[in-house]
Amino acid sequence: MSDMQLDSEARLYRPIAGGDVLCLACAHRCRIADGKRGVCGARVNAGGRLLCPYGWTAALSADPVEKKPFYHVLPGALTLSFGMYGCNFRCSFCQNHELADPASAARPPFAEPASPEGITAAARRLGAAMLVSTYNEPLITAEWGSAVLAEGKKAGLAGAFVSNGYATPEALDFLRPSVDCFKVDLKFFRDETYRKVAGARLEPVKTAIRLMLEKGFWVEVVTLLIPGLNDSKEEVSELAAFLASLSRDIPWHLTAFHPSHLMKDRPRTSPAALEKACEAGLTAGLKYVYTGNIDGGRQDTLCPSCGARLIVRDGYEVTADRVSGTGKCAECGRGMAGFWGPRT
Repeated sequence: MSDMQLDSEARLYRPIAGGDVLCLACAHRCRIADGKRGVCGARVNAGGRLLCPYGWTAALSADPVEKKPFYHVLPGALTLSFGMYGCNFRCSFCQNHELADPASAARPPFAEPASPEGITAAARRLGAAMLVSTYNEPLITAEWGSAVLAEGKKAGLAGAFVSNGYATPEALDFLRPSVDCFKVDLKFFRDETYRKVAGARLEPVKTAIRLMLEKGFWVEVVTLLIPGLNDSKEEVSELAAFLASLSRDIPWHLTAFHPSHLMKDRPRTSPAALEKACEAGLTAGLKYVYTGNIDGGRQDTLCPSCGARLIVRDGYEVTADRVSGTGKCAECGRGMAGFWGPRT
């Protein structure tokens, strides 16, 4: 790794007075002095030039698209997922904390040389239909993720970011040509909880989701329901109403919390709590609400008009799909919101 080039000049930044740079990759908008790094640990000012990770991966794995989770994107398709190090959040329940650690971003403990062409070729060999930037926060390595997904597009592969949604308008404009789909974690609907638990703010995430929809990205939203933290009836109802106000077609995934990392003092989310939250989403007008990270639950996609069971799932496996290829309900012909395509 010592002979490997780990960084390249970023595109999402602006030089400012005194040799500092203003990073535009995420909503922290870090002002970074020479020799210093942003909150994420991944982006560094080197003599007035902002450098970002490029040309390597710390994780590369084939996954079903349902694992991301995307339920309205190429059902049953295989993805090739890749990631680096670093994150702009500090969530104490992070399940990928080894990759999210900003210290690891500054000094990567493992980095495998990679190229957009090589990752795309690997995806084609595997029969994957989509490339996904994930594992760490992809916004902070947006230049690399965009390059990989742009190469994938030449080969007919869809592209996605699995993100915390702390995006700037500049980053979304930069990513739009290469990224088709965003999975966004809307973690809480209280600014004070975002600040306390993630070291971030709520409003930029709300704004980013709205802009993603306006710019034509396909968006699915995930909320990890944490007992005593974000599962009150009021907060869940407000979050559901917000999503419905943007688009009733947004799929909302409610997932169960399991104690992990630094948050081991809270109980697991109960099936009853997930079901109540699911009902709140449907009451708010959302057409597609799912539960996950728990046995059973709501995994299948139903037609909002006639109730036909159109996509049947058993865990990450799709056992029936009566939408792909047409994007319509096989029973009543209603158009189904999603990023559909032929099965690969």
